[in-house]
Amino acid sequence: QVYLKESGGGSVQAGGSLRVSCAASGINFKIASMAWHRQAPGKQRELVARIDSGGAQIYADSVKGRFTISRDNAWNRVYLQMNSLKPEDTAVYYCNCPNYRGSEWFGPGTQVTVSS
Repeated sequence: QVYLKESGGGSVQAGGSLRVSCAASGINFKIASMAWHRQAPGKQRELVARIDSGGAQIYADSVKGRFTISRDNAWNRVYLQMNSLKPEDTAVYYCNCPNYRGSEWFGPGTQVTVSS
């Protein structure tokens, strides 16, 4: 059973920074691609950033240059550093393993609120 648990969400003013973390268990972490998604109220869940096992990254256009995804294979963790936050970044942020043993996995999510 893959288990993903986010931490580090919270409230911040516009222009501020936050880092969210995800601890993964039940997984051969170093071979797995990992990602962050988010869902704002009334909107569909969207991909924010993804990092593959080799460290290659992709980002949504809306966060390019502001967010950085990284991973620590020694600790089975993936991070999302969020800088220059905007009110439109307010959402629940979900850790995601897109494909492991034929299934997709999500954590329970952590709330990020950016006030203007």
